[in-house]
Amino acid sequence: MYRSHTNGELSLKNLNEKVTLSGWVQTVRDKGFMIWVDLRDRYGITQLVFDESRTSADILVEAKKLGREFVIQAEGSVIERESKNPKNPTGEIEILVSNLKILNESQLPPFTIEDETDGGEELRMKYRYLDIRRNPVKDKLIFRHKMAQKVRNYLSEKDFIEVETPVLIKSTPEGARDFVVPSRMNPGQFYALPQSPQTFKQLLMVGGMDRYFQIVKCFRDEDLRADRQPEFTQIDCEMAFVEQEDVLEIFEGMTQTLLKDITGKDFGKFPRMTYDEALRNYGNDKPDIRFGMKFIEISDLVKGKEFKIFDDAELVVGINVEGAADWTRKQIDAYVDFVKRPQIGATGLVWIKFQSDGAITSSVNKFYNEEDLKKVAEQFGANAGDLMLVMSGETNKVRAQLSALRMELGNQLGLRKGNEFAPLWVVDFPLLEWDEETGRYHAMHHPFTSPKKDDFELLTTDPGKARANAYDLVLNGNEIGGGSVRIFDRELQSKMFDLLGFTREDAEAQFGFLMNAFKFGAPPHAGLAFGFDRLVAILDGNEVIRDYIAFPKNNSGRDVMIDAPATINDAQLEELSLKTNL
Repeated sequence: MYRSHTNGELSLKNLNEKVTLSGWVQTVRDKGFMIWVDLRDRYGITQLVFDESRTSADILVEAKKLGREFVIQAEGSVIERESKNPKNPTGEIEILVSNLKILNESQLPPFTIEDETDGGEELRMKYRYLDIRRNPVKDKLIFRHKMAQKVRNYLSEKDFIEVETPVLIKSTPEGARDFVVPSRMNPGQFYALPQSPQTFKQLLMVGGMDRYFQIVKCFRDEDLRADRQPEFTQIDCEMAFVEQEDVLEIFEGMTQTLLKDITGKDFGKFPRMTYDEALRNYGNDKPDIRFGMKFIEISDLVKGKEFKIFDDAELVVGINVEGAADWTRKQIDAYVDFVKRPQIGATGLVWIKFQSDGAITSSVNKFYNEEDLKKVAEQFGANAGDLMLVMSGETNKVRAQLSALRMELGNQLGLRKGNEFAPLWVVDFPLLEWDEETGRYHAMHHPFTSPKKDDFELLTTDPGKARANAYDLVLNGNEIGGGSVRIFDRELQSKMFDLLGFTREDAEAQFGFLMNAFKFGAPPHAGLAFGFDRLVAILDGNEVIRDYIAFPKNNSGRDVMIDAPATINDAQLEELSLKTNL
């Protein structure tokens, strides 16, 4: 028996018991006549003590060999500590060691295995198995496990059945790039790794499963960022004989359950906002509503004053930063520089100060007198002491730019608190979006999303105005889940493929299996998928998903620990019919 207890469970209740512990050496403090060792495992830390007056000489000799991260087994008696540590759950006791066994020695780790480490991110990713020993990473993986269990329990209680779907599937051109896998037995042909189990879960509805879910690995070959990985996990769900309200009720309930578990608070009905409202008021379709700064449009008030930048703009819009009128020019210029960054792409920023004495001034006083500026302040609902920041340009671009500024202000002013949660449903997305480059429509969500019933006729007369029967769940400015009511009628699905530029032959080759299934009595169905990695990170008060994945990739999509991706040898290439003679 390697251990009778873990390193996180002993207390004064166990006084004088004989115990056996195992784990890693966290620290060694050698005073010559006495040695203290902190022994760590997943459950906590227990202090071991070796005392020359109470410990045999041979055990003391072994104890003096110990170094950081040695794996050891210690037997001894639980005694009360003289100098207690109230911060440690085992801090009232220590183990007087009577027998010590070194199970495995360790080299000095490349960084300290402590909460506050000296290891940089790339180094810790290379030695990820060591990083997992640290509490901040270990606790995140445990948190992820607990959330997964709660999701499974909730959905199982709602009669959902967990079904595994294939990982080797067929590549399709819609959506992000696929990762492809060559087939040895079918030379020149390839599988794709699934971006989602979309068509399979629809087929499960045709198969009568009624309610399906899966916590499933998905793959997308796309550029990476803090909340994106090439392989990620979804909570994937589908329901038959339902409409939008049924889906929203189920998954609002699931999210309320998770939020209550974390905060102890009951969350009422989640607010809803249409896609158009989200863009008009916040500039994006996943607004963070934990703080204000709604967009205020002022084109009608500022045009015609010979300020060409506003006069030529399609939209002039701004936000009110409460209590910021006393900001210095240097402070404001920092935000001007922010919006000029290439990734934002704005040319500048106009400011208007409603000063505490009631006077109003701006960076464009040359064009607008105080009476003009007072009308603008009234439109903003500004009070003395507020600062208005205004941008202008083409509608979609300027909204996106102002949205980036709003989020940056939210971060800098401490308004985006990780322990506060503001869920929101965004509904009524456009069904299609026009791509100038390809000269055709693309599906806003995916080709299987149904239009709103009221908009069926628009597919023939004005497809770009059709709304999707789709919905996103947003939490703290992040989309954590999205889904739609699906097309279950073969003719309507065929019409959608036509609008997306598929020839009948292409549609049959890529999705014929689904269209054929619809011939055999497909029920009305709808679904939703949560980005599980992102959901877990946000519920834990973060937005970077990497630490919630056991073995993540870096920003280049590489696993620096195992050095992947990597080349394969000529024999493998030849076996896969991929070898070329250069």
